[in-house]
Amino acid sequence: IQVDQQGNALPPDVLVDKGKRGQIAEIARARDTLSPNLQGAEKERYLQVNAPNRRVVLPPKKDVYTSIEGLMNHFKLIMYGHGIRPPKGEVYQPVEGANGELGFYVVSDGTDRPYRVHVRAPCFPIMAALAQILEGDMLADIIPTFGSVNMIGGELDR
Repeated sequence: IQVDQQGNALPPDVLVDKGKRGQIAEIARARDTLSPNLQGAEKERYLQVNAPNRRVVLPPKKDVYTSIEGLMNHFKLIMYGHGIRPPKGEVYQPVEGANGELGFYVVSDGTDRPYRVHVRAPCFPIMAALAQILEGDMLADIIPTFGSVNMIGGELDR
């Protein structure tokens, strides 16, 4: 918990402002690394990032609504008993979320539906440490502590 000169917990809006300033600086650094030859709309141009493989990537909405091939491809990927069939195994893939590491654990049994899926919310490790963070503090410190660690109740209510 960050505190001011008098030992009072900083309000959440001050902490968020500090975080936003850091993010703005990162965006500015990333923008500066772009080629100086790109101007205006070229920097904001949409690039396709999906693989062109029809067996694993859903077709664009335009194709689903305007062609029978696109519609059939869409249904073959979505319908029960069809779709992508990953090999048996398990994988954990973390990504950086706004509040910390957001992790996805997926277990496959070789069918088109996952055997198990677990989402690791960024809030869990923070809240696991809450008892140690608040130890020795006053009861009134719970609310500012929740605000400073950016606890999200929806992530914990499962």
